[in-house]
Amino acid sequence: MKTGNGRNQDISANSSEYSQRDKRSGIDRRQNIRGGVKYLLFNGRRTRIRREDDRQKAYFFDRYDPKLFAAIMAILMLSIFDALLTLYLIDNGSFELNPIMAHFLEYGPLSFFVAKYLLTITGVVILLIFKNAFLTRAKINTRYLFSFIIFAFTMVIFWQLFLILCEP
Repeated sequence: MKTGNGRNQDISANSSEYSQRDKRSGIDRRQNIRGGVKYLLFNGRRTRIRREDDRQKAYFFDRYDPKLFAAIMAILMLSIFDALLTLYLIDNGSFELNPIMAHFLEYGPLSFFVAKYLLTITGVVILLIFKNAFLTRAKINTRYLFSFIIFAFTMVIFWQLFLILCEP
């Protein structure tokens, strides 16, 4: 039975009224933060953290904000554009400074392009999974990293366009 303040009141175990009304298992469902795959694929309901106490923990959701989808698409498009501009610059005498991407470039442009895309997708998925986590030392929510990545890719693309336009 509940009291006026919403807390359970101690009732003897012999009370049939209590046993029929309150069938809770005593397990807190919030302890399982993963959620099931069925919720992810088939109309999950979690879109945000509702409790103030839970905002300092990493939680996973079934549904995401359309703005987040737009940010992810922007990152992927900027990554593709960056790869294409990089390949153009390489064909015109430049070289790749990133040693990881330079390694893939040794196997050809297709390997470079696929590796860049897969590495970008992997990073975006990891950020998406942990978008509600906090970077502990900086006390920054990781969801703000999406904006930073878009800014960084944009600056790289502007630099590449500058190199192309100022080409001798």
